[in-house]
Amino acid sequence: MKSLLRAVLSVLLLAGGTLPAVAAPAPVPAPQAAPAPPAAADAPWTPPLSTRGRYIVDARGERFRLRSGNWDGAQGSWNGSGDRNDPATHHAGQDSHGIPLGLDRVALPALLADFRALGLNSVRLPFSNEMLHTTAPVPDSAVAANPALRGRTPLQVYDAVVSALTDAGFAVILNNHTGSTRWCCGLDGNERWNSGRSTAQWADDWVFLARRYRDNPRVVGADLYNEVRRDTWDDPNWGLGDAHDWQAASQEAADRILTEANPDLLIVIEGINWTGIPLDGLAHGRPTLTPVRTLSHTLVVSDKLVYSAHFYGYTGPHHSGATGLGETHDPRYQDMTPAQLQQTLYDQAFFVSAETGTHFTAPVWISEFGIGADESAAAPRAWFQNFTGDLAASDADFAYWPLVGWSTTAQGAPGGDSWAMLRYDATGRRTGVLDAADWRTAPWTALATAPGRTGPVPAGPSWYQLDTSHRDHVASLRTRAAGDWDTGARKAVCPDGARLAGLSHTGGYGLCTTSDLRSPAGGQTVVRDEAYVPAGGDWAGGYTKFQCPAGQFLIGYSERGERVSAALCAPARTALATTGGRTVWFDRGDNRPAGAGGGDFASGHYKGQCTASEYAAGIAFTTRVGSRPSPAALLCRTLPAA
Repeated sequence: MKSLLRAVLSVLLLAGGTLPAVAAPAPVPAPQAAPAPPAAADAPWTPPLSTRGRYIVDARGERFRLRSGNWDGAQGSWNGSGDRNDPATHHAGQDSHGIPLGLDRVALPALLADFRALGLNSVRLPFSNEMLHTTAPVPDSAVAANPALRGRTPLQVYDAVVSALTDAGFAVILNNHTGSTRWCCGLDGNERWNSGRSTAQWADDWVFLARRYRDNPRVVGADLYNEVRRDTWDDPNWGLGDAHDWQAASQEAADRILTEANPDLLIVIEGINWTGIPLDGLAHGRPTLTPVRTLSHTLVVSDKLVYSAHFYGYTGPHHSGATGLGETHDPRYQDMTPAQLQQTLYDQAFFVSAETGTHFTAPVWISEFGIGADESAAAPRAWFQNFTGDLAASDADFAYWPLVGWSTTAQGAPGGDSWAMLRYDATGRRTGVLDAADWRTAPWTALATAPGRTGPVPAGPSWYQLDTSHRDHVASLRTRAAGDWDTGARKAVCPDGARLAGLSHTGGYGLCTTSDLRSPAGGQTVVRDEAYVPAGGDWAGGYTKFQCPAGQFLIGYSERGERVSAALCAPARTALATTGGRTVWFDRGDNRPAGAGGGDFASGHYKGQCTASEYAAGIAFTTRVGSRPSPAALLCRTLPAA
């Protein structure tokens, strides 16, 4: 039974990866006149990039929409069996030699000119962990059109590509696509970030690479891992606290990158690509970003989070992409009506950017989608038209897969990857989306030139979720620098520039909102008893009250088991009220103000929250027998006038 299960999974999951098997391409058409490049691609921008609500912005606060392509190759191309020196054993017959494709056929300046003509302003640049540690130089044939790169290791070639892209004005997002230099995806040993390595070793590699490019400001992002999915026996998860917890691992790596390597990088976190066994009658599916609604990320640099998702027509919300043996009866994206597709995209990804003012609100980057130039079936073509239309209508950030491929084999026969936007023969002759003969040209041009928000994006209130379910969640760099303020307890602290606004009765969840209330002079107070409750100021009779000292407000809390262990308070930059306020109880039901921001920050748990015009000044709980010793009430006081 186990061997049968492995065989079924191999068939299904190998079919459900980034791309389907590549059919024999049609003869290469004669090149056509290229359409005019979209003017928007040349709009000036100033690094570093950050986020404001659902938008990515540059250093001036101007919207920067990622119009990207995936320049693959450095993540590996070998299919996993046969002689690695035989191009036939590589994806689409293209041996990338572990470096970006096309360097054997086209000089870098010409490649970048073609990228610009497509209307791109950014490139997602995949790599493998193996590439980072490979010391052998690439063969001269792999860089035949760029002889200056001869004798370099794959990482040194990657360095040169990064420099060329950024010197030409492109933003570069580094993407950890695979662990080994083997073509993704399926049961390939690259299913999880820690397949073949520990989470700490994976994060170490990220710190190494982020440090390598930290002096290049146009290296703007770290896309942490590609298409996290089930291996033969186990699923990844989002929030269970074990070794397969992608939410926790991505939080850990992100915070290490921002604190140890480069605080200016965008952190791109993709949803889960697949869980379960894809057989009718068994639970299976593509969670994508749906778990973000209940459990989001709060990073130590709070304006750097971008979520991402991938969509291909031949897959579906519960369809692996398999055909024939093991194919389930779930719909593919290309089987959906335009209305169904639009709703599904919203439910799986676009809600994150569309629902503003929540703890999960962030930009969403559709960092992979694509289709073949030789696709002739009506349903896939209609899907691509509808999908690119949805991207345009949603003003979404996007990245096509793949950007570069071959159009002939090394011997000059038709071959290579028909999905590539730009295809080059052995002499460097180009065909693809820049040629009118390619049916994808019209929908791509419509997307690349689609109007969207431009100009300044005003800063507004942001909301952040804290979670101590399995570990500390100290999102404040200032608090981290001060050391462990409650040893042995699970601790949560709002990011710098935020204050605590809400707590859950159970589950260990907190809600923070942006605030300039904290004094720049620093300092913090750990409150473990009622020392700061004034005489006559019992705001929660019969309950233990951890109240901030006069002039301070709540930024964090800690718990031992369910029991409240301490409150963490910070001094305000201006005078705060020392009396008054109201008690917000939430031990017997939700108690949140009407229209409260932040969304449901503790799904399935009772929660309480101060209003936007209040700050939290204390936490109350009880240790009575038969009662939960978890947070039961907040003391909310009116904020001082601006």
